[in-house]
Amino acid sequence: MVIEFGDIETAVREAGLTPRGAFHPEPADVVPEVDPGTPAHTLIMVGNAGPSMWRAFCANRDPAKDRLDDWSQDILTDIARCFGAAALYPFSPPHLPFQRWACQAEPCHSSPLGILIHPGYGLWHSYRGALAFAERLRLPPVKPQVSPCDTCSEKPCLTTCPVAAFHDNGYEVPACARHLADSAGQDCMDHGCRARRACPVGRPFRYHSDQARFHMDAFLRARRADGPLGPTAVELDKNQDVVTLPNSSKTPRATRSHGQAFPATVQDETRGLDR
Repeated sequence: MVIEFGDIETAVREAGLTPRGAFHPEPADVVPEVDPGTPAHTLIMVGNAGPSMWRAFCANRDPAKDRLDDWSQDILTDIARCFGAAALYPFSPPHLPFQRWACQAEPCHSSPLGILIHPGYGLWHSYRGALAFAERLRLPPVKPQVSPCDTCSEKPCLTTCPVAAFHDNGYEVPACARHLADSAGQDCMDHGCRARRACPVGRPFRYHSDQARFHMDAFLRARRADGPLGPTAVELDKNQDVVTLPNSSKTPRATRSHGQAFPATVQDETRGLDR
């Protein structure tokens, strides 16, 4: 079977996800082998941009009891089987460098919040997985674009958080979680992180309130699982928005090996953060 990049893009879109670019990995990219002894020569990123994934998820699963990670894994497993690829995920160990891969596949950049910003989608995107192929597929070129943050003089994302959870030293997860658990945090719980919403880039892709609430509930649930909303990092809840975070110079207060545990509607991963 001759595999075409366009056919894979179509399959991903028909499943409710968004193709997020691709590249030809080198050994330094540490992409796992497709099969033992068979290196990956093409990596296609798959994720979310805007509310389209949420609509597909709700049409096939019950958000009140089903996990976004499980749905994503079922979809990508089927697509991988169809095209003879290996499916990789950012939300299960061993944690892979999805943020590095994302920046090679698309013109993504680190934002002041620590999560990846896309020139079109803004902060309203995430990565649900990747497809690794033994074949070296013909890919469209990645067009370099400067970060929209470079020309944003006001940077409202850094001054909008009600508890100043974002600063030069990183992201104060406990302060954020305590705010969300209090009645004062209802706006963020119902509509998503206020700092994220302050970004002027990609506003047409902003998540709707039901999706925002789903991700924020997952973020707060994960923080509570660690005890009295203390500073210790915990694994992201499987319904968080997985937004992959870049390796930045900041020192986040909560981290995981492939990125920072930013609040759910904060990137993407189920925030699967997400990013």
